[in-house]
Amino acid sequence: MDIVIATNNPGKLREFQAILGQAGIRCLSMREVGLSINPEETGTTFAENAMIKAKACFDALEGRYACMADDSGIQCDALQGAPGVYSARNGGPGLTDRERVYYLLGQMSHVADPDRGIQYACAIACLLPDGRTITTEGYCRGVMLRELRGENGFGHDPAFYLPEYEMTFAEIPTELKNQISHRSQALRACLEKL
Repeated sequence: MDIVIATNNPGKLREFQAILGQAGIRCLSMREVGLSINPEETGTTFAENAMIKAKACFDALEGRYACMADDSGIQCDALQGAPGVYSARNGGPGLTDRERVYYLLGQMSHVADPDRGIQYACAIACLLPDGRTITTEGYCRGVMLRELRGENGFGHDPAFYLPEYEMTFAEIPTELKNQISHRSQALRACLEKL
């Protein structure tokens, strides 16, 4: 089965390919099918934004391919779940991933160590040519560090600490991340429904 992954983020695409590839699904980039879109994420939930992206891709390809998208972000307990769906835009336009992490660390600078609980959240939306729609969610709990550690991953991974592994998402092996991450949980739930 081929699925077009509606993302312009190469890190996300690699995770989709690694996780879904194990189930024999070939993940195609939008570029591979001649598509270049970047729909505006106007939803107020991860699920709404994932569906916006999957539907834009599906409609642009006239339903010829299954299309899948995710929306994900980091939710900080001390910030009442923020930045949430605004994670990729937190701090304003034009910032790099690294600058966004530092911006969030600044927002969390007043928070005491015992209160720095966070979670990654991910929603997956999949539209299939036979008319079926699948949506799933996944979560991964952690702690927000005060400094960055590790060079792997993307987004907030260098500050997302997993106490049970004593590493950040930017330090753990890719294979382990693809087993425990919020995205892997949502993708595995989607695979079950497929």
